[in-house]
Amino acid sequence: MHPNVIAVQQRLEATGSSSQILLLDEGVHTAAAAAQALGVEVGQIANSLIFDVSGEPLLVLTSGAHRVDTAKVAADLGVEKLKRATPEFVREHTGQPIGGVAPLGHPRPVRTLLDRTLGQYDVIWAAGGVPQAVFPITYRELLRITDADEVDVA
Repeated sequence: MHPNVIAVQQRLEATGSSSQILLLDEGVHTAAAAAQALGVEVGQIANSLIFDVSGEPLLVLTSGAHRVDTAKVAADLGVEKLKRATPEFVREHTGQPIGGVAPLGHPRPVRTLLDRTLGQYDVIWAAGGVPQAVFPITYRELLRITDADEVDVA
């Protein structure tokens, strides 16, 4: 198993979560691909998007059914703008590649926002550290283990 997957699974267990990482046959780099591979609605996929806010990472966990309104989120946070992070910035701050960024298991804590839209689903799916790793979790448990701020992102 990839070291990222092991780190995420260990972090899940350390938080008391019973979620188990599932390895898919192929990597899924988009919410649509993940939903198709899992046989779920695209809205149930928790996209992990890293933004660069004045050199600091911000993780936005959003429903795969819509896009983040970066101007709205920036205004809500009281910052000038959210800049889409480069792959290098993402890896530096999460230790994980774009397409596989998990909500936890990073080298250092990353400020996290959780899209309230995900709360409408009984089960949501998040990345597990690499593009072919995913895990099921409830909204409330994801909120608890990430210590995220609940927000409207669209």
